[in-house]
Amino acid sequence: MSRSQHTNTAAVPEREQWTGQVGFILSAIGSAVGLGNIWRFPGVAYESGGGAFLIPYLVALITAGIPILFLDYAIGHRFRGSAPLALRRLGGKLGESVGWFQVAIAALIAIYYTGVLAWAASYFVFAFDERWGSDTTTFFVADYLQVAGEPATFDFVPGVLIPLVLMWIIALVIMGAGVVKGVQRANIVIIPLLIVTFLVLVIRALFLPGALEGLNEFFSPDFAALTDPGVWIAAYGQVFFSLSIAFGIMITYASYRRRRSNMTGAGFVVAFGNSSFEILAGIGVFSTLGFFAYQQGVTVGDLDGLAGVGLAFMTFPAIVSEIPGGAWVGVLFFGTLTLAGLTSLISILEVVIAAIRDKFGLTRGQAVGGIAILALISILLLGTTSGLTALDTIDQWTNNIGIVASAIVMTVIVIWVKGRGGELAKHLNAVSTFRVGKLWIFFAGLLAPAVLTYILVAKIVELVTNGYEGYDAWYLGVAGWGSIVVALAAAIILPLITWRHDPDKFEAWPTNEQLRVKGGAR
Repeated sequence: MSRSQHTNTAAVPEREQWTGQVGFILSAIGSAVGLGNIWRFPGVAYESGGGAFLIPYLVALITAGIPILFLDYAIGHRFRGSAPLALRRLGGKLGESVGWFQVAIAALIAIYYTGVLAWAASYFVFAFDERWGSDTTTFFVADYLQVAGEPATFDFVPGVLIPLVLMWIIALVIMGAGVVKGVQRANIVIIPLLIVTFLVLVIRALFLPGALEGLNEFFSPDFAALTDPGVWIAAYGQVFFSLSIAFGIMITYASYRRRRSNMTGAGFVVAFGNSSFEILAGIGVFSTLGFFAYQQGVTVGDLDGLAGVGLAFMTFPAIVSEIPGGAWVGVLFFGTLTLAGLTSLISILEVVIAAIRDKFGLTRGQAVGGIAILALISILLLGTTSGLTALDTIDQWTNNIGIVASAIVMTVIVIWVKGRGGELAKHLNAVSTFRVGKLWIFFAGLLAPAVLTYILVAKIVELVTNGYEGYDAWYLGVAGWGSIVVALAAAIILPLITWRHDPDKFEAWPTNEQLRVKGGAR
C-alpha cells in the first residue's frame, strides 16, 4: 500500500487539548498523587533513616525523577501522540515497541488498581459506623475480602464485587466524556477537594496525644543510614514510582498540550507538588501512629503494618476506633484514598485509550467500549476470594520489573540508540522557561538508567531466589512473570499491525530559530 493510499484510509484523529496550564497541572498532579503517596512514602522514609531519608529523596528527585519527567514531557509534546505513536515517530518500530510495552503495563496496573480503589470506597462507607469493630485485621482479611487459602479461585465476594463494578462505571463514564469534559474537569474538582480534605485530616492528627512522638519517629534523622546503598536505592525507587513516569502517562498528557506551553515550569510544579503531598502524608500518618502507640503504651517502632495495605486497611481503622469522634477521621482518610486513587486510575486508563485511538482510528466512545475488557478481567480477578493475592502479585511485578525496565529501555533508545537527546532538549528550551542542556541529558540518559538497572537486577535476583510472600511457584509464574510476558507480547505483536493512518505523517513543531522570529509559527 502506498503512503497516499495508507493515509487516506482514515484521517489522522484530531488531538484533544487541555484548556490551559492549570488544567494540565492539576491533571498531572492528580496522576502523580495516588495511593502510594499516602501509604508507601511514610513507611519507606521511616525504614530508611527517618528525617535523613529526605536528603537522598531530594537528590533522587532532582537527578532522576524530574529529568525523566521532562523526557516524557518532551517526547509527548514534540511528537504529539500516545506512547506508541510518539515513540514511533521518534524511534521507528523499536520505539513503538517500547510504547506498547508501556501501554500493556498501564493496562495491567488498571486491572488491580481499581480493586484497591473499591476497597477504599467500601471503607469510606464502613467508617461512618466503624463497622470493622475491634479486630480490624480479621475484619479486612476474613470478613471483607474473605481471603481463600488457594491462590486462584472464582468464588465471588459481593461486598467487594459491587464497589468494584461501581468504580469501573465511574471511571469509564469520566473517560468517555473526553480530555476536557472528563479527565480535566474531574481533576479540577477532585484535586482541590483532595488537598483540603487531607489538610483537615493532618491538622486533626497533629493535635492527638502522642502525635509529637510519632513525628519524632518520622523526622528523627539517622545519618548513619546515608552510608547504606539500600537507602539511596529506596529513595530513587520512591521518587520514580510516585511521579507516574516511564509508563505512558506523562507522554500522553503532554501530547494534549498546546504548542507554546511551558513544559519544564509545569514539570517542576508537578514534581514538587507531588513530593509536598508525600511529606504531608508522612506528617499525618505518623502523627496518627504516634497517638496509636501512646494508646497502646508502646513506641511507634513496636507497631506493625507501617506501610502498604496493612497501614491503610488494618492499622488505620484500629487507630480510628481509638480516636474520640474517630468516625469522621476515618471518613476523611478513606475519602482521601478514594479521591487520590480515582485521579490516578483516570490517568492510567487514558494511556490505553489514547494508544488504541491512535492505532486504530477509533472514536473516544469506541475506545472506552474497547477497554471494558479490562473491567471484566479486573472483576474476575479482584472480585473473588483470591483478589488480594492477585493484586499483590501483579503489583509487585508490574511496578518493580515492568516500569523500571520500561524506563531503562526508553532512555537508552531515545538518548543513545537514536541520539535524540539534543533535539528534545532544544524542544524544551524553545517552549519552556527553564532551559535544559547536557546535564539533563546526563541525568536522564546515564545516571538514572544506571541506578534503575541496579534496582532491576537486584529485584529480579531477589524474586528468582526467594520467590514472593511464600506464594506457590506456579502462581508466581502465571500471575507475576506472566504479566511481564503479556507486556512483552504486546510490544512484539502490536507494532506488526497496520496503523489506521500514517503514523509518521504529522506537522512538525516550529524550530527554536522559528520561535524567535516575531510573528513566526505558533
